[in-house]
Amino acid sequence: MYQALLQQQLETLKSSNQYRTFTTLSRICGQYPLARLEDGSQEPVVVWCSNDYLGMSQHPAVRGQMHKALDAYGAGSGGSRNIGGSHDLYARLEANLAEWHGKEAALVFPTGFGSNDATLQCLLRRIPDCVVISDELNHASIVNGIRSTPNERKIFRHNDIEDLELILAGYPSNRPKIVVFESVYSMDGDIAPIAEIISVAKRHNALTYLDEVHAVGMYGPRGAGVAAELGVADQVDVIQGTMAKAIGVIGGYIAASQIIIDSVRSFATGFIFTTSLPPAVTAGCLASVEHLKASSAERERLHAQTALLRERLKHYDIPVMPCSQTHVLPVLVGEATRCKGAAERLLRKHGVYLQPINFPSVPVGTERFRVNATPNHSEEQIEHLAISLRETFDHFTIPLASQAFGTEVA
Repeated sequence: MYQALLQQQLETLKSSNQYRTFTTLSRICGQYPLARLEDGSQEPVVVWCSNDYLGMSQHPAVRGQMHKALDAYGAGSGGSRNIGGSHDLYARLEANLAEWHGKEAALVFPTGFGSNDATLQCLLRRIPDCVVISDELNHASIVNGIRSTPNERKIFRHNDIEDLELILAGYPSNRPKIVVFESVYSMDGDIAPIAEIISVAKRHNALTYLDEVHAVGMYGPRGAGVAAELGVADQVDVIQGTMAKAIGVIGGYIAASQIIIDSVRSFATGFIFTTSLPPAVTAGCLASVEHLKASSAERERLHAQTALLRERLKHYDIPVMPCSQTHVLPVLVGEATRCKGAAERLLRKHGVYLQPINFPSVPVGTERFRVNATPNHSEEQIEHLAISLRETFDHFTIPLASQAFGTEVA
């Protein structure tokens, strides 16, 4: 009975084109964004949808420190930090992250999903009668953390200050409240009105919780994020980030006041009862953060290559959704079956790896490719991608920008 129930759900998933399959890629160290397919093809493919935004997973300083830590301390951490013990590398990494964001302290988790999930659950459970107000496009990790508590919750329309104000005004000033939002939204590539959200939240005596995972390393002074770029990071109560994207390794973190950090460290079950990052991984994260705080070369080239990619996609009338303001370029396909077919053609005919993004990650009718250039992509690779997308769009009769938007948009 149980197998049949699950099988039926899987078949429904497949029939609606929501079933996910893995493409097995072996990234080539030192040659990012190139990777080899598992089928033994001689020619490598070019990866265009990795979250390794700055190619830091390949950086010699990062790999070198990971090798040193592996040889010095071994492979694993030995358990949670409470039981297996903490490590000097953790203290150094957390101090670096706190200083990066101008906060008193920071706390590292094994994943970015875990840092959102555990922190939000903890704050909502420890602050009596707290209402959480969340942007409607917040990441699944945020949604999961919120839904795991019995707290009253409200959803405000995406980046809509007036809607947020209306919701907050419905509660007395002394009622605990927390507003949760992101800086860069990963599926649309847009940026939240951070300063305005902070202003409204503070006016109604609400805490602010900002997810900067798609911004750290790439925006702001020393790569400290969009809030830092706007000069308002000091007004955000909790900044959450990841080390799995621009930093190029894995792990999540929060940066906040000493009291908030100590409370999460002391009460969050998702932190207390999980194995900590291995020393080698922590060393890689630390090396990457230190490098990105000191070097602007990677992010400057990222933004230059993104601008070039936008221009070449516009030239070929490829429909980049106009919501995008960042390095994330959502290319509209608009139908799940064609999105999947187009991805397969791009891979097999053109050597371009792009993952189809379908419902529930995005609304039905907005199926897309989520494209991003990196400092490692060459001008030749950018031109090849644009030509390949145009050929594929023509092959599947996917509307071009001039058809989808009424004008060329990029």
